[in-house]
Amino acid sequence: MASPNLTQTRIDKWLWAARMFKTRTLATTAVDGGTVHLNGVRVKPAREVKAGDRIRVSTETGERELIVVAIGERRGSAPEAQKLYEETAESIARREAAREARQLGVEPAGERHGRPTKRDRRTIERWRDQ
Repeated sequence: MASPNLTQTRIDKWLWAARMFKTRTLATTAVDGGTVHLNGVRVKPAREVKAGDRIRVSTETGERELIVVAIGERRGSAPEAQKLYEETAESIARREAAREARQLGVEPAGERHGRPTKRDRRTIERWRDQ
């Protein structure tokens, strides 16, 4: 998976090889959309990535901050893909805290979607009358 003779590759190709996105098209779209930052700067999909670079990726599952360890152009198994990067301690802590909050049911505005239902309205009216 990791090629010792490669020193750099495109960021969209690396994100796909590291299994951050399911397809390369999704990786390209994410980079174009500004959800991927390389060394703190928003980049284009053709930007080259090399070992030692810091990548911040925001996805539906949360935000991850990665340090590039190796370059890979081919998509391999998940254990091989994990050898391409190291996740920072702060990123791991944030993901763990978010996971624990979801397990406790502390989802911000988790039950509020749109207008209140008839039942909600009656509960609100009872609460106001007290």
